[in-house]
Amino acid sequence: MNQPSDHRSDHSSDHGSDHSPDHGTELKAAAQRKLSFWHTLQAVAWSFFGVRKSADYAKDVSQLNPVHLVIAGVLGAVVFIAVLLTLVNLIISSGVAA
Repeated sequence: MNQPSDHRSDHSSDHGSDHSPDHGTELKAAAQRKLSFWHTLQAVAWSFFGVRKSADYAKDVSQLNPVHLVIAGVLGAVVFIAVLLTLVNLIISSGVAA
């Protein structure tokens, strides 16, 4: 009994691939969105607190620059960790935790 080959030909379609021609143009168009980096920082800050309105979220998704969003998210995480470390160090050095 012959088993089907696991090799794909170059002509077979890969439905899970992100290499479609439209994907690149969509990403370039998204990177050209006009909202400022300050608006992106505000959206990320509100998202960290979890108090974002659904209408504002939908507006942000359509208008925020994804590059700004990644940078703002990383900055937000770094600031959050720094605040936590500072708070822990203050508590430990004050003797309250002893």
